[in-house]
Amino acid sequence: MKILVLHGPNLNLLGRREPHIYGSTTLADINRKLEQLGKELGVELEIVQSNHEGALVDFLHKHIDTAAGAILNPAGLTQFGVSLHDAIKTMPFPVIEVHISNRHAREEWRHHSIISSAAKATVEGLGWRSYTEALRAVVEMAREAGK
Repeated sequence: MKILVLHGPNLNLLGRREPHIYGSTTLADINRKLEQLGKELGVELEIVQSNHEGALVDFLHKHIDTAAGAILNPAGLTQFGVSLHDAIKTMPFPVIEVHISNRHAREEWRHHSIISSAAKATVEGLGWRSYTEALRAVVEMAREAGK
């Protein structure tokens, strides 16, 4: 079973970018934790990070027939990523939206997510653990769907 992990804009700067909000864990640290959990769950991960919405859309399109699920941190595309939203709606597998911080405890403009209406669920506010909880959930959903 293949699960996609998509990291949006500026997440390559985790550990350096606003550590008081996002913590000191780097993207490489998160990917290592996900790879380890993926092995425990018996799934293969395909991981991408891009600062460009089209690259994330292309990644979903590329795996439309081979993935069983995806987790996505849309980051700066959360409020306005229309193309990403539309791509998620087209996927035949569950996509879980992930956020490190609790968007609702931050600036009001962050509260709305255009991605949420396309995603199966949202996991947020748990720091890097948002990713691992989302991975556990999407694997369970895919298994229940017989993928």
